[in-house]
Amino acid sequence: MPELFHITTRDAWAAAVAGGDHRPASLDDEGFVHLSYRDQVVTTADRFYRGETDLVLLSIDPAVLVATLVVEDSYGHGKFPHLYGPLNLDAVTAVVDFPPDATGGFSLPMS
Repeated sequence: MPELFHITTRDAWAAAVAGGDHRPASLDDEGFVHLSYRDQVVTTADRFYRGETDLVLLSIDPAVLVATLVVEDSYGHGKFPHLYGPLNLDAVTAVVDFPPDATGGFSLPMS
């Protein structure tokens, strides 16, 4: 399975590191953690995080995930990976700053 990505705030990531795993609000609200494939990251960021300046992008190795990963249709926007449980920190292979450009839009910070 290809590398996965998750967008979160610096504060949420710091809390995850302190707490041992990442539990974004979507886990309680929707039952899963929203993830993206590489080609979905920019569209997702532009749609949901436009102009936010405190973001980081997590790169995730799906082979190391503990919770169940399911690829599902996302309300007509394509198939997205959803993690049905907290994100275990050892699955995160990189954490990079994910700032918007001058227009508030995003581009991938990593190749």
